[in-house]
Amino acid sequence: MLWRKKTPAPTISSARSAPVSSPGPARFLDPEVLARIGSLELLARAVVEGFMSGLHRSTFTGFSTEFTEYRQYNPGDDLRYLDWRLLARTDRYFIKKYRADTNTQCHLLIDTSASMRYAQAGRVSKLTYAKFLAASLAYLLNRQQDAVGLVAFDEHVHTHVPARSRTGHLRTIFGQLSLLEAGGETRLAESLHELAEILTRRGIVVLVSDFYDQSERLQSAFQHLRFRGHDLMAFHVLDNNEIEFDFDDPILLLEDSETNEQMPVLPDVVMNGYRARLREHLDEMRRCAAANRVDYELITTDQPLDYALFSFLSRRVEK
Repeated sequence: MLWRKKTPAPTISSARSAPVSSPGPARFLDPEVLARIGSLELLARAVVEGFMSGLHRSTFTGFSTEFTEYRQYNPGDDLRYLDWRLLARTDRYFIKKYRADTNTQCHLLIDTSASMRYAQAGRVSKLTYAKFLAASLAYLLNRQQDAVGLVAFDEHVHTHVPARSRTGHLRTIFGQLSLLEAGGETRLAESLHELAEILTRRGIVVLVSDFYDQSERLQSAFQHLRFRGHDLMAFHVLDNNEIEFDFDDPILLLEDSETNEQMPVLPDVVMNGYRARLREHLDEMRRCAAANRVDYELITTDQPLDYALFSFLSRRVEK
């Protein structure tokens, strides 16, 4: 059960028409500034291009176009990838294969249960942050010529955009992301089992959730996805207040985000117990991920998005 302080969540719709200055790429990576950008496509481009330009000559440059092997030329192959020097030396036609040519398939899985609606005053909600992250990853993967798909779920899977790399597909992803709203109860493990049956072709699966489910149940779901051959990465998105439980009020009225059940509490009384239980849950999540070879990353909604992109790329390069 997830409890939140009963206060109205901040909205960002009124700020979408606000002009966004561009003093440099770094500013675009602040989630609160990104919330003022109305278009997810513009947001994703700003994040990714700002992030990539900051890498300069790092090990990630050329990540998606790294040479892997040769294969024999077949009629209809793009002549841009023909090795002309090898042709001149051997009089044989060979195509250079790059990592992007393997057409990696990546599905972005977004948890839209009601608990993802939570937002500390002045911050973006967990679902909004998940949308920003998913849009940025989709743009990055599409730029690498990889096929990108989108799946959203709460109690059940309700949105499924199959992975494609063709022109115009990215706007379909952005359009579906913009329509997502938080609602419904968390049934994360059941939804992941359902997705393991839907995603028949092995590929990369990126899961973005607040992971309010028992680690034992998630263990079985992770194993199901891994059995299907998927390379799984999990972004655990939380609001900083969910971790710190830092409230100044003498008495709090907490409301369950999914059942609307209310409970008055004394912060000083429950604070230490809450923090201990949350630390235990996070430790269990890390152990569960490690045991199932899931790349796990804990992120709070006040962290810049380039942190998540760096984590994603570094793990892809290491594999």
